[in-house]
Amino acid sequence: MSRKIYFAGSIRAGRDDADLYARLIEQLRQYGKVLTEHVGNSSVEKVNLLKKYIFTCYESHLQHFVMVVRHKQMINREEKDLSEKEIHDRDMEWLNESDYLVAEVTQPSLGVGYEIGRAIDLKKTVLCLFRPQTGKRLSAMIRGAENESTFIVKDYKESEAPSIFKEFFKEEL
Repeated sequence: MSRKIYFAGSIRAGRDDADLYARLIEQLRQYGKVLTEHVGNSSVEKVNLLKKYIFTCYESHLQHFVMVVRHKQMINREEKDLSEKEIHDRDMEWLNESDYLVAEVTQPSLGVGYEIGRAIDLKKTVLCLFRPQTGKRLSAMIRGAENESTFIVKDYKESEAPSIFKEFFKEEL
């Protein structure tokens, strides 16, 4: 079984960590298909959805026909050209399709918090990564939700990410 991973990180609340997101996404690829690779793109406003469309067609022929049609309609449209509803609906389709949500939560973001809440509601396994060395404080709503099985919060340094992912996905076999 190929895992599908939804990676969440701040977009509108700040892009200072975009390069870090890209490196984390690269590491996550060894554990499954990352559905939201654009989060690590430093020019996320110019995301071309052709890659997602081709993957969806190849992977699921008729099963996701409606999703394919929607993605086809968005080909060659830049992220900034999508309406907020189109962005929401696209991302919720990806979240529904995913098996796991991995969120980098150091940069506070309403969108990431929303995605985490929806993932919990959808019974997804969630891993939240927080870098305390930045001097920021993690929301009690995230830290307090940890249950050590389906909702995990890890304080980390970037160099620790590979071992955190290995442990997280090993437990999920």
